[in-house]
Amino acid sequence: MNKPILMTACLVVAAPALAQTGGDPSRDPARTEVWKPVPAVVATPRDAAPSDAVVLFDGKDLSAWEGEQGGAAPWAVADGAFTVVPGSKGIRTRRRFCDIQLHVEWRTPTETKGFDGQQRGNSGIFLQELYELQVLDSYDNPTYSNGQAASIYKQSIPLVNASRAPGEWQAYDIVWKAPRFSEGGGLVSPARITVLHNGVLVQDDTVLSGKTEYIGAPSYSPHGCAPIYLQDHDSRVSYRNIWVREL
Repeated sequence: MNKPILMTACLVVAAPALAQTGGDPSRDPARTEVWKPVPAVVATPRDAAPSDAVVLFDGKDLSAWEGEQGGAAPWAVADGAFTVVPGSKGIRTRRRFCDIQLHVEWRTPTETKGFDGQQRGNSGIFLQELYELQVLDSYDNPTYSNGQAASIYKQSIPLVNASRAPGEWQAYDIVWKAPRFSEGGGLVSPARITVLHNGVLVQDDTVLSGKTEYIGAPSYSPHGCAPIYLQDHDSRVSYRNIWVREL
């Protein structure tokens, strides 16, 4: 007695789908559904790195970093952050990276008296040790536009100035695509970078012309994966909550 009722219900459910296709199998919506591969699950806890990230600083120590010339990283760790020790030189990750998603939080000194332009809260994040994303106090602090915070130093001006006041924590979220070179050393594809500064898009799939140069035009030379490098530029810039996802 239940079978006729069940068949009627199935026909009612199927009717809209049949109406959509008009009897033409090529118009069946299921033909464009892709079920495999299934994306891996990544947990995203609040105020913590994604579950598949490599944590480069957890607020406790600089064991993931080393000094510019090797050995222990010489910067000061306190209160869940670490701070540049002016004159100690830069630090770099012990691991090497190519394509990455990188999260970095940073803070420039509150005291600004006697400092302006490039002298105010200057540091830098170097992808693969060669390509600099500028760190600078650019809050009411005029300087050359391709050298302000969130610029690709001496190459690309940020779309907007999203800087917070000195002493406030700021964040960069970066997607980095490393350059590719042929076996003979020729450039196959240039480096590309996308940056959000405090949640605001400031570099939109920017193509780099080469490694960062203080003097002269940028250019490429072949290299492989390399560490992330943080610059000592004689300012007590602090960092915290650094993690990276390899892409």
